[in-house]
Amino acid sequence: MTEPWQYQLRLTLADEFAEGARCGGGNPAIEPLTELLARHNATLKCQYDAFAGYCAEAERQGVDKYPLYAWTRATIEDPAKKAKYIKSFTIYVDGDEVYSKAKADGLEADLQPLVGGGVVTAMARHDTNPAHNPQPPKRYRS
Repeated sequence: MTEPWQYQLRLTLADEFAEGARCGGGNPAIEPLTELLARHNATLKCQYDAFAGYCAEAERQGVDKYPLYAWTRATIEDPAKKAKYIKSFTIYVDGDEVYSKAKADGLEADLQPLVGGGVVTAMARHDTNPAHNPQPPKRYRS
């Protein structure tokens, strides 16, 4: 039987490493992380940048087609939320935003020793089960 849900891992990086990770690395301090991700064919995407990209696409295509536009726009314009999401990174595996439990399990196990080591301050695991995913506040829903 196939697992009904897919998974995603997210990392929070220390302030001093987040900008470098957004720009593609280059900082020797994050090499253990980037090398580990490469072994899993995984990459980081800054959540703030993803939100900004969603808004830009919605503005090009018509915001009425993007149900989370208002919530996302409000999020990236809020300085406190920007500070939070600028150091939060979604891990893509094989180019996918969500992936199998087996891939998530292996990656999570390998990443765990890096958490709290100075570069990675936190790791979170999410799944596609709608019951586990909060919905935007009603004022932002179409």
